[in-house]
Amino acid sequence: MTQRSLDRLIRPRTIAVFGGREARRVIEQCDLLGFSGEIWPVHPTQEWVLGRRCYRSVADLPGAPDAAFVGVNRTLTVDIVRELSARGAGGAVCYASGFSEAVTELADGADLQRALVEAAGAMPIVGPNCYGMINGLDGALLWPDQHGIVRSERGVAILTQSSNIAINLSMQRRGLPVSYLMTAGNQAQTGLSDLAQAVLADPRVTAVGLHIEGFGDVRALEALAMHARELKKPVVALKVGKSEQAQRATVSHTASLAGSDAVADAVLDRLGIGRVSTLAELIETLKLLHVAGPLDSNAISSMSCSGGEASLMADAAVGRNVEFRALKAEQLPALRASLGQMVTLSNPLDYHTFVWGDLERQTEAFSAMFAGGYALNLLVLDFPREDRCDGADWMITVSAVTAAARQTRARAAILATLPENMPEAIARQLIETGIVPLCGISEALAAAEIASGVADAWKRPRPLPLLDAQADAGEIETLSEAAAKVELAAAGLTVPLGKTAATASEAADRAEELGFPVALKALGVEHKSDVGAVKLNLWDRKAVKDAAEGMSHVALRFLVERMVDRPLAELIVGAVRDPVVGLTLTVGAGGILVELLEDSVVLTLPVTKAEVLDRISRLKVRKLIEGYRGHSNSSLEIVADAVVSAAEYVVKNAARLEELDINPLMVLAGSGGVVAADALIRRRR
Repeated sequence: MTQRSLDRLIRPRTIAVFGGREARRVIEQCDLLGFSGEIWPVHPTQEWVLGRRCYRSVADLPGAPDAAFVGVNRTLTVDIVRELSARGAGGAVCYASGFSEAVTELADGADLQRALVEAAGAMPIVGPNCYGMINGLDGALLWPDQHGIVRSERGVAILTQSSNIAINLSMQRRGLPVSYLMTAGNQAQTGLSDLAQAVLADPRVTAVGLHIEGFGDVRALEALAMHARELKKPVVALKVGKSEQAQRATVSHTASLAGSDAVADAVLDRLGIGRVSTLAELIETLKLLHVAGPLDSNAISSMSCSGGEASLMADAAVGRNVEFRALKAEQLPALRASLGQMVTLSNPLDYHTFVWGDLERQTEAFSAMFAGGYALNLLVLDFPREDRCDGADWMITVSAVTAAARQTRARAAILATLPENMPEAIARQLIETGIVPLCGISEALAAAEIASGVADAWKRPRPLPLLDAQADAGEIETLSEAAAKVELAAAGLTVPLGKTAATASEAADRAEELGFPVALKALGVEHKSDVGAVKLNLWDRKAVKDAAEGMSHVALRFLVERMVDRPLAELIVGAVRDPVVGLTLTVGAGGILVELLEDSVVLTLPVTKAEVLDRISRLKVRKLIEGYRGHSNSSLEIVADAVVSAAEYVVKNAARLEELDINPLMVLAGSGGVVAADALIRRRR
């Protein structure tokens, strides 16, 4: 059944409220925020609520409400939702708990949630087990509690699964204008991404922030990202928690690298959704995006009247994809003229206090810095306490920043190193003049990094649809290394020359046929090096036979292979099935130090060669491949071709494949290419 539009629910003109105390609070909050539409209370015994006539049932209402807040017990919630749907209501918020989130306490929780969705039919419902939503643009609330939202003409939308997180975010005093605040609860029918798509279409919404506890419908998230890209409205996510792993015996190194958090990173990166780590970063990033939008580059400037602040800025950029690019030669004369001879001209810049309180000279200095073509210009300024100090000189600096930004048409931000040193009234004033009020150095740099990252993502070709996460049923089998390599060779990967043997004598025969030196491996044994089931650099028949006899207690068959030349680097390339996203590919430093080095990237599928090159260029092991300190080298292009072949094999076999592990994938010098020296494949029969 196709769900109706969410428009009436999120921008209602008529609201019905069901219940007692919570329903009354909804009316109170609508009145406080100045809702101009009609509110229809429904209660079995009361006659009036807050000056409004009470109705006895859905059937008694004057019409089909655009939105309804259902604040009754869980079983009655199902009945009311069914009646609202039949009446043609625009949608409902279901406040009650005791559904699928409570299955460990209530045996019928999951059944009741299914009944609720069935009762709703095509009518949108939000929840259950949620507070609902606040429309700060129109003053319409389906919200049974206090909050900190104030009316605004435009702003960001924030959506979360957690009602308490939503309340906390509503109370921020950092000047962020919030257009919509929404909670999704159990997401029984309508998920965060569905709500986000609906608010994104509102021209008054500038950006969207998501607080995600776990990926639900990845297809909906994908659709949201593509819609945001089309509208040029950025989406930022605070993704927390780890998705539960499928019930399987993990036998590869790949699985230990491709944890759910690494997969989440890869999904968000692919979709062009910026990822923050804290609620403070979420607020500051949304603030920057609301005022300035995505940044053209990662080049930023910083000015402060303290060397200590300049040092803090420089240190905070370490590990961030932001650049305090050096000043241009043409900037230096104007900076020197305005700041004097004693100031060291650099970026970050300590401009000292020689121009403090001087509007004209500050404007000249700031204009000279802003003329450097930086994507964002930061001016560090912590405002004094209003109850003890006179902030007149600080406001002169604000005027100078505003004038310089206007003259140069550059993006500018005033950054308070401590959030309490950015008064809310000043933050709002700055936003009105087009200056970004930022709080916290690390948060500001995170915001700049993400804002430039979103712009970079939008410049890339639109990503292909994600691979289907569904897998065939059937018992899982593990292929022998020999069989796995036959499949990989057919897929275009190079594997060592090899032959199988059933006895020690046969192994020696096969070695002579291949030519020495050889490697001997026990077939059907996982993590061979841990149990002595692999021997390398065997140079004669006797060595092979002795090695095979030594392995006979763990193996019935053997694989004999020509030794591969000493590699420049060893990589791991593998795929594991994430329970939500499906198969993803991991590439990283391999060999026996996989987990120790933790140098890996995760790629969602399908993937292009350009995307592979972009991701593997971030690996530390890249230096070895390209020739570290004058050593022999290979090419990332050759490595990327091998990774693409592995990715195509995974995509082609996605319905059956459960796990792929190529470790090591040896990168040889010069034109030696790339060789899959060991391989594991697990798939459904």
